[in-house]
Amino acid sequence: MKIAVSGFHLESASTLPRVSEIRDFEANAVRGDALVRDYAGTNTVPGGFVDACRGAGAEVMGGVYSFLGALGPASDAAVDAYAKEIAAHFRQTRPDGVLLHLHGATWARGYPDVEGSFLELARDAIGAEVPLVVCFDYHGNIDGRTVEAADAAFAYRKSPHTDMADTGKRGAACLFHMLASGERPGVAVAKPGLLVPSIFSATSLQPLADILADARRREDESETFLDISVMAGFSYADSHNTGFSVLVVAGAGQDSAERVAAEVAAKIHAARRELYRPLPVYDVSGGVTRARQIVKAAQKPVVLLEHADRLNDSTYLMAELVDRGVPRAAIPFLWDAEAARAAHAAGAGTRMRLPIGAWSSPQAGPRRTYDCEILQTGEKSYHITGRVLQGQHVDLGLTALLRIGGVEVSVVSNFAFAVDGDAFRVFGQDMSDYDIIVLRSKTHFRAFYELASEAILIVDTPDHGRADLTSLTYRNLDAAGVYPFSEG
Repeated sequence: MKIAVSGFHLESASTLPRVSEIRDFEANAVRGDALVRDYAGTNTVPGGFVDACRGAGAEVMGGVYSFLGALGPASDAAVDAYAKEIAAHFRQTRPDGVLLHLHGATWARGYPDVEGSFLELARDAIGAEVPLVVCFDYHGNIDGRTVEAADAAFAYRKSPHTDMADTGKRGAACLFHMLASGERPGVAVAKPGLLVPSIFSATSLQPLADILADARRREDESETFLDISVMAGFSYADSHNTGFSVLVVAGAGQDSAERVAAEVAAKIHAARRELYRPLPVYDVSGGVTRARQIVKAAQKPVVLLEHADRLNDSTYLMAELVDRGVPRAAIPFLWDAEAARAAHAAGAGTRMRLPIGAWSSPQAGPRRTYDCEILQTGEKSYHITGRVLQGQHVDLGLTALLRIGGVEVSVVSNFAFAVDGDAFRVFGQDMSDYDIIVLRSKTHFRAFYELASEAILIVDTPDHGRADLTSLTYRNLDAAGVYPFSEG
């Protein structure tokens, strides 16, 4: 039994000016045996694919996989190149079954549905009889047309995404069943008419947690195979299908899949107001003031979440902390390759005037020059030890650890998420040395920081991912009947 594995992963904030080109994807692309070797045993969807195939005694044929995480749009050329390469691999290898990992919220100007295009080309390559299973990110924007070319589709159930490998294994198990039985399940997608800010898509928040628990109960009580993926969507990718989706795979057939999807979507629609704003949001000044009040009696650091930052280069909180002389603060993984190079050229132990951050667009905040003490510089990389993407390699490139007054900032040359203790360990820092930590994550940080922090304060800024979705411009989304733009 030969199983082909490939994928293409990018979460696109479509308004960001920086477009990911082929060279950007190539920096993270792996192919053939390297795909199988590098991802085996990791908490990733390809890792789940590989481990499940090996457990079933199947031959895994690696095609190409590129993981870019969350950035701006993809170029049309990149989408075209990787979709064609994946399809060509399928034609060449003639697999018995196909496993694909696609994000679901990749945005490219010339493609109304990037993932749907990948699936259509894949289907054309393998023909009608070879089963094709796709696994999506929980934040994917999909509809029924997206998955028309797939025989089954699944998505992560958790955010933070601690179940990525499990999702790959769910998809692989379904593929093996189809190969053994010749049966095809029913697949349905229902749209409940809701967009939420990414910060409020964490699956531990209420009332979302109860809705997901009900989905698990439905699965457990079903007499036939039933898999329900509640997808929160990604509200910063302006597509016609942006927003929540309910994706159902049902062994009982298409009618059953459509009925269950509609029922779960109705529950989400009924709770749309509470889902949209389950927690308070602070402005920059108010967030810092509240954090300073909490730290007076805190045993652990307070997290200030600069969530609207989509490229890890925003400076609103850094400027506020420096201007107010706040001590014992840390800002990990600020993305600024130019600042890292300048600091490295000056050398550790020196001081220099250095412009930092806010290079991606004016919305990222003030790009100011600070008097910096350079604590260390050099190339840094590591393998993730946290639960999200555990085992995956991270290359930070050239880095610098800087001190600006009472604020320590780690500057990196490659985009990376600071979501767990790795962001401090890689620089030899001790988290207990800090009262305030500034993060740019949306939900993934919660897997670590809900226990490691005294409090989490969500701070809104006028960057590309702000919490008030009604302040954003959507050109492709039909907002009629979609909350918060319409009461529905």
